[in-house]
Amino acid sequence: MPRADTGKTFLSETKFKDIANQITSRIEQGIYTAGAKLPPHRELAHELCTTPATVSKAYKLLAELGRVESFVGRGTFVRDKSALSQVIQPQHQELDFNFSILQPCLGLNLNALTQAYSRAAETLSPTLLAYADDSGHSAHRAAGAIWLQKHGLQSASSENVMLTNGAQHALSLLVETLTEPGDTIAVEALTYPGILAIANLAGREVVGVNLDDDGLCPKHLKKVIKQHSPKLVICIPSHQNPTGITMSVSRRQAIADVIKASSAYLVEDDIYAFLNNAPIPAISDLLPQQSIYITSLSKAVSPAMRCGYVKAPDALLPVLAAHIRANIWLASPINFAAATDLIEQGTAFELANAQLREAEHRQTLASDILKDFYETASGFHIWLKLPEHWRVDRLVEEAKKRAILVSHGGYFSVGDTPNCVRLSLMSISSRDRFEEGLGQFAELLASKPMPFSDFLN
Repeated sequence: MPRADTGKTFLSETKFKDIANQITSRIEQGIYTAGAKLPPHRELAHELCTTPATVSKAYKLLAELGRVESFVGRGTFVRDKSALSQVIQPQHQELDFNFSILQPCLGLNLNALTQAYSRAAETLSPTLLAYADDSGHSAHRAAGAIWLQKHGLQSASSENVMLTNGAQHALSLLVETLTEPGDTIAVEALTYPGILAIANLAGREVVGVNLDDDGLCPKHLKKVIKQHSPKLVICIPSHQNPTGITMSVSRRQAIADVIKASSAYLVEDDIYAFLNNAPIPAISDLLPQQSIYITSLSKAVSPAMRCGYVKAPDALLPVLAAHIRANIWLASPINFAAATDLIEQGTAFELANAQLREAEHRQTLASDILKDFYETASGFHIWLKLPEHWRVDRLVEEAKKRAILVSHGGYFSVGDTPNCVRLSLMSISSRDRFEEGLGQFAELLASKPMPFSDFLN
């Protein structure tokens, strides 16, 4: 009897979520339009062969997610909001306008993630829950190869793709494996702060390579390699963080030519490749035995998923696998089971495309709201050069007083601090709140800072 009761409870928990997903699909298909009244509990329960109590739980879940709203004595209605701009309401009220976190608009992905993890739970087995050889299950590596190939890396396969706990773990793994304390790593002069943090903690020297309008500068890279003999050259070729630059095909070829003439390995951190409207050939395909390609699902699907994919040369696979086993043994197969489900079903690519379209819309809004300061940009963020009357330290502090969080340009710089900030466009869930916060920031940019003596007081 206890077993039967437990099973009944589990099925009930699954059933109301399934019903909530069915209702969500009907809303998105226009069967239940904005403002429409949903069927009474008993009527929908009869249609779906369940109980009114289960329908009630589904309606409650949808209300918590912001898809419907209920009124005593009147019933439950579809919220009169755009499905794209307001897929969910945040569980906790957003007190800040957070333009500092570079992540996807998670509300767009929540339903698909919920379903993928539910399906993954149904596939749990002793094999999935046990230790695995290499860096993970071959099916999960094969799905990673599909993701990589879709976005420009044609040389990926289940044999040369390894699984990590996200791209940050992959970067740390490569620094630890391929360099020693005191070695030099070449990075873009403005780069992802996580790279700088890894190098600093590991005791590696960092040298910056100049950027131009097409990304990493080949001539300066050649000079840096000659002077400093870096073991690794790390670059972000698509929608570079923080500048937003995407390298052209010709520039990628030029970088590959410089690397080929050296003893360095290229680390291609292509985590934003899904934001390219069409695949751009990876640099790593031009020098497959002298490069390591990294990506993950953190920006396209969810940072919490922690699913990173690393394509490495055959000669490096054993040593990288050994380091993975020594440090974490293996990345979570449960997360990769859900990720593999999303990739094999094609849902991961649909989610990535929805993030791209939302980013394009928010870039358009930003170009209008920040028109006096905005330069051409794309992707999840803007690299904003400040007007002459503002210095970055003061601007960031004044913005914070107004509950506006932006990223200081100094976080990204290998050398001098640029008078710039980076604005993330996707972490604020609601478009209305996004516009409100961006409008307030535009007003701050246009204003003149108070005299320094007043600022100290």
